[in-house]
Amino acid sequence: MALQARFKKVIYRSLTLVATLMLGGVCQADNFTVGVVPQFDARTLQQTWLPILKELNQRTGHNFILRGSQSIPIFDQQLMAGEFDFAYINPYQLLKTNRINGYIPLVRDTASQLHGILIVRKDSPYQQVEQLRGQTFAFPSPNALGASLMLRAALTHEFKIPFQPRYVNSHDSVYLNVVLGNVAAGGGVTGTLAQQPPAIRDQLRVIYTTSAVIPHPLTAHPRVPKTVRDAVQKALLTLGQNAAGRQLLEHVPIKTIGPSYYSEYAVMEKMHLDEFYEE
Repeated sequence: MALQARFKKVIYRSLTLVATLMLGGVCQADNFTVGVVPQFDARTLQQTWLPILKELNQRTGHNFILRGSQSIPIFDQQLMAGEFDFAYINPYQLLKTNRINGYIPLVRDTASQLHGILIVRKDSPYQQVEQLRGQTFAFPSPNALGASLMLRAALTHEFKIPFQPRYVNSHDSVYLNVVLGNVAAGGGVTGTLAQQPPAIRDQLRVIYTTSAVIPHPLTAHPRVPKTVRDAVQKALLTLGQNAAGRQLLEHVPIKTIGPSYYSEYAVMEKMHLDEFYEE
């Protein structure tokens, strides 16, 4: 197991280096790091974001470097420390980091909303959430919004059932653990479930869906000059106006891109998710 973990770290670091080199190097003064919450594995994130960042490079004249994170908890730590110039984050991460270091939302998907989903194997005997009392649930991380925070809040306050959480670092791992029967159920979101290979997705069944919230924004640290923030926002909005650009954004997934404002997310303060957030 130790050797396997070491091998995964080597592969991860190699992929991150390749991503950096593909985006134009790290020696220029006009570099801006971009962090992406790791809902998917590193290869999938790079296949999704490298073409988008390449477009940003060309459209703005600035250099954007994808900076990887090995897990959602590590990403969360980096985000709260303000290590990314730009970051694609979940709505609750925006609330937390805005209080600490003022990340500013720029764009988001305006055509869909974020739902947390509780999934079981399609052939599972469980038909209702209450039947999962005392079972083990897989979650990507303690602080993933729809896939963990909102679901754990619902299980505790709405359904009032005890459960054992198991944190497996990504949405992909949640779905795989449920398919393999390692856990009785798992937490995800509609967007990541839809992007699973049919061999995984077709073996899963949604047993519960949370209320909806506004989806992930792409944000900028306030240290980034406003001229750069505006250029990035304009470039992404323009990218969404043609078919090729929309196809790139759909992999994020962003169906219809539009501007984003902090006031849209402030209403989430009333959801009392701080109770389930883990520092």
